[in-house]
Amino acid sequence: MSREMLINVSQGEECRVAVVEEGKLDELYIERSSLVSHVGNIYKGKVVNIEPGIQAAFVDFGLGKNGFLHISDIHPRYFSGSDTSEKIGKRKSLNQRPLIQKCLRKGTEIVVQVTKEGISTKGPTLSTYLSLPGKYVVLMPWMHRTGVSQKIENDDERKRLRKIMDEFKLPKGAGVIIRTAAQGASKRELHNDISYLGRLWNAISKRIDAETSPSEIYQESDLVIRTVRDIFSPKIRNIICDSDPVSKRIRDFIGIVQPRLRKRVSYYDGKTPLFHKYGIEKEISDIQSSRVELKSGGSLVIEQTEALVSIDINSGRYRKQNNAEQTAFKINSEAAKEVVRQLKLRDMGGLIVCDFIDMRENKNRKAVEKVFRDEMKKDRARSRVLRMNAFGLIELTRQRMRPSLQSSTYLECSYCGGSGVIKSYESQSIELMRLIFLAAARKDIEKIELGVSGEVASYLQNQKREAIAKLEGDSDKQVVINADPKCQGQSHNIVCYNSRGSKVKF
Repeated sequence: MSREMLINVSQGEECRVAVVEEGKLDELYIERSSLVSHVGNIYKGKVVNIEPGIQAAFVDFGLGKNGFLHISDIHPRYFSGSDTSEKIGKRKSLNQRPLIQKCLRKGTEIVVQVTKEGISTKGPTLSTYLSLPGKYVVLMPWMHRTGVSQKIENDDERKRLRKIMDEFKLPKGAGVIIRTAAQGASKRELHNDISYLGRLWNAISKRIDAETSPSEIYQESDLVIRTVRDIFSPKIRNIICDSDPVSKRIRDFIGIVQPRLRKRVSYYDGKTPLFHKYGIEKEISDIQSSRVELKSGGSLVIEQTEALVSIDINSGRYRKQNNAEQTAFKINSEAAKEVVRQLKLRDMGGLIVCDFIDMRENKNRKAVEKVFRDEMKKDRARSRVLRMNAFGLIELTRQRMRPSLQSSTYLECSYCGGSGVIKSYESQSIELMRLIFLAAARKDIEKIELGVSGEVASYLQNQKREAIAKLEGDSDKQVVINADPKCQGQSHNIVCYNSRGSKVKF
């Protein structure tokens, strides 16, 4: 299976990393210089407010917006008069934790790590459980024990990795989690990773003691190094980058963690843009489309709401099989793989419901479910998948890995407010006529000026001219309809005047 990593940074304002499998886009990561991620950064902050009602604190850590820190993300080292030790994989439950007002006070200095970017008016989500990721392990300061990623399912491999880790001297007062990427890693590679993280933690510890709050203690690597660290493996045949300096940085990084794979990094200097060269620019532009076409002729329809994501599988024009059951099975099998691919590309999180085409035979339902689960194992995000029910639905929850591509790339439509539809001219004119009648009913109003879009103004002046003229005659009020360039879509502007020509609040 041919896998390649393409890195486009030549424009300077935007960095894009794509993982291509058999010529098809499989994963995509985008970061803009104007929207740099703070996730993974460590700060020394100060508690500015405590909310006992929601058991949370707000922390000033120097980024403008205060961060949100819940009691479940507070390490026991901040609990007074209790056991401050905690093992990896065995965090204290909520009922074992004291009230937040007994742990923290206004003005308390605290070391936090950003776990989720802020959205709209909400500030970033913080945690005092620090984690320093390497290529093969994650160092967890102030924790104990060695944990192994649940995605490493082979018992012999889990035992091998634990045995190797037991031979190492870990940084004092820290535990480690062995990452999925450690499968097949040698003792030397694991040792180098732990040594690097140990040196990094020592440097961070010194800064924590020396710096005053609020201040930045540690900054996570940029998108290129993060992605290479987390995704690059021997399965990826090449890393192709269109920036010579960035290519050298990648070679230097891989030279530290995987020296034998350093030669897989190459610099692309062709005149055709890198993503166009590999034919994936069109796939990227289609990511926000609600409809995804399948090779068989079927399609996916993806709808996102605040509560959940719904994915509907349609048979479309596929009619090759002799019976409906085989048609449904064929399309569902292909759709199961494409659904997981779209989940990764769009980074959809929360509750997700996939509505597959109905299949009567239980063996076919199980086969499609197995395909879906096997594909989900390749996804780095944490997820939980339920069994396919009798209605052909598969429900799952998935962890969102980064801010959605849509929120960082698109603006909400000022015409429709993000709904995707606007009212017809007839519907708008009916509602506006109600406003005009309401204004005309007031004794202190003599003149009504209504500013609307050109199309709505034309509709009112033509289709509603008789009604407006009758209103003016009956009420002895003047009604003026203007085409206002500032009013587009469903927006309007109504201004009322009294007998002296002064504006009246309406």
